[in-house]
Amino acid sequence: MDIKTQWPRILILNIAGVALFLSWYLPAGHGFWSALDAGMFHFFNQKLVESRAFLWLVALTNNRAFDGCSLLAMGALMLSFWRKESAAGRRRILIIGLVMLLAAVVLNQLGQALLPVKRASPTLTFEHVHRVKDLLSLPTKDASKDSFPGDHGMMLLIFSAFMLRYFGKGAGVVALIIFVVFAFPRVIIGAHWFTDIAVGSFTVALIGLPWWLMTSLSDRLISLFDNYLPGNSYKIETEK
Repeated sequence: MDIKTQWPRILILNIAGVALFLSWYLPAGHGFWSALDAGMFHFFNQKLVESRAFLWLVALTNNRAFDGCSLLAMGALMLSFWRKESAAGRRRILIIGLVMLLAAVVLNQLGQALLPVKRASPTLTFEHVHRVKDLLSLPTKDASKDSFPGDHGMMLLIFSAFMLRYFGKGAGVVALIIFVVFAFPRVIIGAHWFTDIAVGSFTVALIGLPWWLMTSLSDRLISLFDNYLPGNSYKIETEK
């Protein structure tokens, strides 16, 4: 992919990412975002004691086993394409997965290091709140000492972007549904603020992902892995 033709789009997405972060970071008390964060947390937090069914739903969707379900959902989506491919195509999909994991690790580390924010989750910030761990014996993640940016949401956004880039719009839409289903239970239980994802995760994605997926970087890494990983008897193409 030629960066010269993509440069305006990369610049626009980067500016959008910076503007999104500054809209939250610069205003005193985080401006309108603060009211949105607090309102969403208190709404769902109160529901925990109003509905036993809702409490169990929130607990189950924030259990570690549910995180495993997110991996299964992502794997199933990629498997649906892998099963239709030739040996070369299957190798290509596996290598795309490796490059995607590399991008996730790099962008997550950069996001944690470069965004000048450290804050605890709402369950550790507000007083007199309802915590799932106190209401049920089922192990859940309902708190975090450093919740910004939302790393879980960030990983799912990266997956969505890779699926859109390499497998088309349909796969991208399905991946975004997976993102919503598996990222926002953390907000509902209070382990993350809404802006941990809506600002933090999206900021990293808007700034970092265009340089991976709208330049030749990702395609070159795929070719590099293809050349040096074992079993390279099948020649793959980075573009379909």
